Amino acid sequence: MTKNKNLHGLHLSRRAALAAVAVSAAALFAFAAPAPSFAEDKSIKVGIMAGEDEDVWRVVTSEAAKNGLKIETITFNDYTQPNEALERGELDANAFQHQPYLDNQIKQHGYHIARVGYTGVWPIGLYTKKYKSVADIPEGAVIGVPNDPSNEGRALRVLQAQGLIKLKDGTGILATVADVTDNPKKIEIKELDAGIVGRSIDDLDAGIVNTDWALKSGLSPAERIAQEPIADNPYRNFIAVKDDNKDAEWVKTLVSSYQNETVKAEFDKVYKGTGLSAY
Repeated sequence: MTKNKNLHGLHLSRRAALAAVAVSAAALFAFAAPAPSFAEDKSIKVGIMAGEDEDVWRVVTSEAAKNGLKIETITFNDYTQPNEALERGELDANAFQHQPYLDNQIKQHGYHIARVGYTGVWPIGLYTKKYKSVADIPEGAVIGVPNDPSNEGRALRVLQAQGLIKLKDGTGILATVADVTDNPKKIEIKELDAGIVGRSIDDLDAGIVNTDWALKSGLSPAERIAQEPIADNPYRNFIAVKDDNKDAEWVKTLVSSYQNETVKAEFDKVYKGTGLSAY
């Protein structure tokens, strides 16, 4: 009887010891392996365009800081520099372009850059200070368009949609003036830097202007007599990073720091409806 009692006590002791070890191991694991904090003390540089977007990104920066990600914004005044800076490693991300523009940049320069999260869309429009409607544009009118490949094609598609020109069948989003097959009003299409078209509107009969540049040029929606459709728009802007960073945890935090209601409220305030959130 004593022997069985001792064996029973031994079993209980072993069971208690094993339970204690298990509890201790679990506690040690919980202490030693907390949920990863990928962005602790993480700092990044993000290239953006100077102007209204700086106000939006101040809010993005504040949202990111709540999650341990410090953002320093680097401003640019033209579209040619941010991708080059990102490719060279001078930036960790940029946010200024749409996919057709990036595709063309990759084709020209061999960049290793990927889209990671949409930001906004700014429908490109036909602006004029001289005419009330597209029908009023006279023969021989001079119309300015952006001269970079993706935005020029975009502008020409607006002119085609308004019946001012016709493009060669099968012409894609990178159409050029050489692809114009019909021009019934003999319009002179003047190719200018994207940032110059809006500022030159007084010297043109009309101009196709990106909405962000329209704001910078002091153009109002009342001076826009046509614009591209918003539905299924391929020209949504986005945040971009190097290919090898696209799955990094800090990138997920960067995107979520932009794609939220707090930033959307500031975006709507800054762009007054001319730009639309695209996520």
